[in-house]
Amino acid sequence: MSAPKKVVLAYSGGLDTSIILKWLQTEYGCEVVTFTADLGQGEELEPARQKAILLGIKPENIHIEDVREEFVRDFVFPMFRANALYEGLYLLGTSIARPLISKRLVEIAAECGADAVAHGATGKGNDQVRFELSAYALNPDIKVIAPWRLWDLTSRTRLLAFAEANQIPIAKDKRGEAPFSVDANLLHTSSEGKVLEDPGQEAPEYVYQRTVDPEKAPDTPEMVEIGFERGDAVSINGETLSPAAILTRLNELGGKHGVGRLDLVENRFVGMKSRGIYETPGGTILLEAHRGIEQITLDSGSGHLKDSIMPRYAELIYNGFWFSPEREALQALIDKTQEHVTGTVRVKLYKGSARTVARWSDRSLYSEAHVTFEEDAGAYDQKDAQGFIKLNALRLKLIATRARRLKG
Repeated sequence: MSAPKKVVLAYSGGLDTSIILKWLQTEYGCEVVTFTADLGQGEELEPARQKAILLGIKPENIHIEDVREEFVRDFVFPMFRANALYEGLYLLGTSIARPLISKRLVEIAAECGADAVAHGATGKGNDQVRFELSAYALNPDIKVIAPWRLWDLTSRTRLLAFAEANQIPIAKDKRGEAPFSVDANLLHTSSEGKVLEDPGQEAPEYVYQRTVDPEKAPDTPEMVEIGFERGDAVSINGETLSPAAILTRLNELGGKHGVGRLDLVENRFVGMKSRGIYETPGGTILLEAHRGIEQITLDSGSGHLKDSIMPRYAELIYNGFWFSPEREALQALIDKTQEHVTGTVRVKLYKGSARTVARWSDRSLYSEAHVTFEEDAGAYDQKDAQGFIKLNALRLKLIATRARRLKG
């Protein structure tokens, strides 16, 4: 790959991406443009601007954008229409943020005439795959630079020495061994590494940042009512809110009651297993509520079909194929099923659990007249079940008859 002339870097302002910024300048002698996304990670992002300026980046080449609404509206909500869970448990909080970051990297590169983008993902993880698959799907000609796969800064000692040699500020706590690494956005927090690397040891309580210990959560349950339109949450307790505001509010409620903790050993796309601690309080409530409203508004055929494709859909997102034709095809199917998923769900929050206790909708398929144990006024003729059973039993009876004949 020829040396790039202008690179757009996904920049957090932290030590690693600051080292990458300087490395790009010294290795290639190129102009660097930074992009920092406000995904609701809960950190003040203005220091990233000041640090970039300190490292010689022109103010006009520093992009800090609040993309929280776009993140929830165009990425999180479509994913939740599918009830997506990777390996049956993980709500894909890190995975779903990467395509948005990649999208903006590619767009900014086009706007400013850059010929490459760069990221700080390591060569061991999933994020390198997600960033790069998304970038190539959006611009097949873009160059992607992944310094962790290129440089010789292969140890913490070398990283710190490079930082000191290039006057890159090093926070005092970065000189010691960080207890674990954290990725956060409006959907979740993810903690990995160091004290969490032994899956045989329980994670220390200090790892958790967004949720209280369920055992110490309030002793009184709290009810929350979530309104849905066409599969997306639109209100909380009767108040209409924007997508990002809904997730923010649900995070507050879930966090207070210790909802959404997950200790998971997962299979990375690159082949190894890793252990992570995830906190997804708002997302856990949202998933429970969405399934609750689907229970009365979605027919069994559509619902069972959705459930059957969900693992594949979740795997595509986890592996970085958000912008693939197969994910988009599955999304079209999923979105079709959501046309009547409208109504309200009441969820009870209590000591780590979020449980649907009531749901109602003017699009409901639930018919009390058909399921009642009392007189149904002719809504359902129980004699019809006899023929239904006989037809479904015919195949089984023929198989059993053959088996008996072969034994005889």
